[in-house]
Amino acid sequence: MNKISVLDIVRWTTVDGPGFRTSVYSAGCSFRCPGCHNPQSWDIRRGRKMDVDELMDLLCEDETNVTFSGGDPLFQAEGFTELAKRLKQETKKNIWCYTGYRFEEILASAKLSALLPYIDVLVDGRFVLALRDESLLFRGSANQRLIDVPASLRQGKAVNYTTGQALMGLYRAG
Repeated sequence: MNKISVLDIVRWTTVDGPGFRTSVYSAGCSFRCPGCHNPQSWDIRRGRKMDVDELMDLLCEDETNVTFSGGDPLFQAEGFTELAKRLKQETKKNIWCYTGYRFEEILASAKLSALLPYIDVLVDGRFVLALRDESLLFRGSANQRLIDVPASLRQGKAVNYTTGQALMGLYRAG
């Protein structure tokens, strides 16, 4: 059974994807982006070890969709892959994942790409302070992309998840 080091779980949030969501903030990130809004998440030891069963119970308590953020969930790829797989098999929850890795980097790694079939939207790319833009929907800097993961896996390349899709999700989700 995989354990995940979790810094925080925030229920009923609207900042990490469309509609009401439960966000799991993972501990651990090696990117250490200057200007990161969550630098306390960099150290994996700051989190509380939770097993996937415990997280499943918490995430299934309500009808909200789910976001993995951090830190960087891919710093703990095996645990988040197991969690996402179970969420997709046992619920109809929409799953977003934030990571500093680019989609192309994830595809090139068997370990990291194992998560992709269970993710609906990937917010990829490191936060770049010089490209910070508070007007962007669900991301912090202009280099970061919202990736439609199922479409990307079908096409074998990154397919952008559009603002229109995200706004429509506000009406369908939560």
